[in-house]
Amino acid sequence: MELVFIRHGQGEHTLDLPESLHTSDPALTEEGIIQAKTLKKQFPLSNTDVIVSSPIRRTLQTAQIWSEGVKCHKIVTPLVAPRMFPQNPDWQTLPCDEILTKNETKLDFTAFHLEEKLSNGWWIDGINTLPEEEFNVIATRFLKWCKQVGKKRIYVVSHDGTITAYKQFITGRELTRNDFPKETGFLKVNY
Repeated sequence: MELVFIRHGQGEHTLDLPESLHTSDPALTEEGIIQAKTLKKQFPLSNTDVIVSSPIRRTLQTAQIWSEGVKCHKIVTPLVAPRMFPQNPDWQTLPCDEILTKNETKLDFTAFHLEEKLSNGWWIDGINTLPEEEFNVIATRFLKWCKQVGKKRIYVVSHDGTITAYKQFITGRELTRNDFPKETGFLKVNY
């Protein structure tokens, strides 16, 4: 199985750092929309592909724009929601990284299926501030679920810290913020 983690397009929360990190529910910028459209050429989708998205507006918009016109399977789970990297127990989730509720997601992104069985219990707080040991349990569960999906290719639209945390978990190498992918940057893993 090929697992491709893709960072969302540019979000409104990155335009005036650090103040803009306190923006609630930021959407994609015009540049972010262009970046999402560019994914159509970089990673052409087919009906057999699966997209798994974080329950954050900018990731869902990236996946929605990229998959427009393709009847691939679209799934939302908080197991790929924002994650601080590296972890700091003194930090709290910023407003820009608060996940959408199930109802908001269903209402605004009707083409997406909410994965609730695997994600049960994580829809409120997400994985942003989980200690490393707890994240490792979640990562193991998520990767096992991906294998069980039984598709040749799964795309995961997520966030820089989350992608780096999964990369560190999969490779066993110690990573830093310097390893963050850029907007619509990606990480391919044969798993």
